[in-house]
Amino acid sequence: MRIYTRTGDKGETGLLGGERVTKSDGRIEAYGTVDELNSHLGLLRDQAPEEHRTLLEDIQNTLFALGSRLACASDADAERFKLPPVGEAHVKSLEEAMDAMDRDLAPMRNFILPGGHPCVSQAHICRTVCRRAERRVVELATLTPIPQVLVEYLNRLSDLLFVLARHIGMRLQVAEIPWKPRG
Repeated sequence: MRIYTRTGDKGETGLLGGERVTKSDGRIEAYGTVDELNSHLGLLRDQAPEEHRTLLEDIQNTLFALGSRLACASDADAERFKLPPVGEAHVKSLEEAMDAMDRDLAPMRNFILPGGHPCVSQAHICRTVCRRAERRVVELATLTPIPQVLVEYLNRLSDLLFVLARHIGMRLQVAEIPWKPRG
């Protein structure tokens, strides 16, 4: 399979199903940001303690399904291409993983500053890119029907990434740095 097609040389790209749109289209921006998040998650998975790697790989697989759904102009196209679904079970799995990690963590008493270790910092970068992906999908949903569960998944994922950053820090024995407002 050839990687280059030359079909995008004039600033357009094809959605699954064949519809052509500009590369600045909101749908492209949404699934492109999900793709960016997936790449950042790959780096996090490479750095993370072994106990978190399966969870991160599962999330990456779900994000591919989510991005593929965003790349379809219609549910009919998603069905025609037999795209894997993203559903409430995926959201629930994030909640269960968060609850399990949260049981290990000390209660938060302050906002904390991102950082302390490259892996913790990368988890926070993933969290902020996830928030941007969520904003892009919400924006897209104002223009075209988007399954609500896609927004829910990204919303829950950003929460999980915050808890994961704290959990990784705990496992690596990195002290959390509380935010100390100055003024």
